[in-house]
Amino acid sequence: MELFISVFAALFSVLNPLGTVPVFVGLTKDDTKHNRDKTSLWTSINVCIILLISFFAGKYVLSFFGISINSLRVAGGLIIATSGFALLTGSFTKHKGMKKASVQADLETRSEVSLTPLAIPMLAGPGSISLLITYNQTFVSHQQHLMSVCAIIAVCLVIYLILRTSHFIVKALGASGINAISRIIGFIVIAIGVEYVSSAVQEILKIK
Repeated sequence: MELFISVFAALFSVLNPLGTVPVFVGLTKDDTKHNRDKTSLWTSINVCIILLISFFAGKYVLSFFGISINSLRVAGGLIIATSGFALLTGSFTKHKGMKKASVQADLETRSEVSLTPLAIPMLAGPGSISLLITYNQTFVSHQQHLMSVCAIIAVCLVIYLILRTSHFIVKALGASGINAISRIIGFIVIAIGVEYVSSAVQEILKIK
């Protein structure tokens, strides 16, 4: 259970579904409630598939390119930390590669936005992918893998609930409330990134 909570908390912080709420509302403001619920469901499913593939297939990518786990921890930690800084400075959308013009273009030209831009790059980005690859290499037993998978699924369920109620969240919290929560999460994300870099550096120094 401790591993489940740890993976869930870290993954939720890096994904930051609350930061996606304003974009989701903008992309679905003209949709019916049924279509918004459908988009919420498919977004969470797409995120779940992407994360599971990253968790189980990522190690083969590392092996193919000859990348060590410590190198991935450093690179992933830096990516996660920069995501945290983006949350703190209020530039998370831009950091994810989402500009207002691109959001508006998607709104005008796409009838289905659950895969892009919502699942990729808004939710499942380089930070979460590198985090899961690291977890796969760190937690090697079948029980640890099972707990990690359960945490991934649980995060995706929470994403579904948040997106499904996003219009109510915006009304209740407002833009300032969402920004405040995002900045708190940003601080946690920075700490996660720094922890990964520091642990990798310690392991590298031990090896040498």
